[in-house]
Amino acid sequence: MLMVSRPVSRPKSILKNPLLYSSVVLLVASLSVAFVVISRWRERRNIERQTAEELREKQHEQDRMAVEQLGGKEFQILSFYANPTVIRRGQTAQLCYGVANAKSVKLQPETQPVWPSVAHCVDVSPTKSITYTLTIEDGAGRTQSQDVEIKVR
Repeated sequence: MLMVSRPVSRPKSILKNPLLYSSVVLLVASLSVAFVVISRWRERRNIERQTAEELREKQHEQDRMAVEQLGGKEFQILSFYANPTVIRRGQTAQLCYGVANAKSVKLQPETQPVWPSVAHCVDVSPTKSITYTLTIEDGAGRTQSQDVEIKVR
């Protein structure tokens, strides 16, 4: 009887296992992708914060400028003008005005009702050259006046 001997199998080294290497490569690749995703997310979040801050600052500056243009806390006539300043008899011109912090507005000679506004125009049709006077009054009794002339030819 012949005895066939079985080959003795040696335990394989863990370093020869292809599953180990593929797992390491997948782990490194996954960590790299995760790092890129997280760093881009943080960068985008920082950019969005900076943009939002810049927009807030810009809006604040625009609001400040609008308040200044509208007279701020000052009581004043912002504008008073005629367009056109020279007309022919029978034509119409516009008297436009803007006031800040006025309680009442008077236009002499009176043509149409007027009121406190930052931008308001009234149509006038004078038959001869005339000077219009805009007078504003605040709640404390202070007044301001300004004149504009329309020439009729």
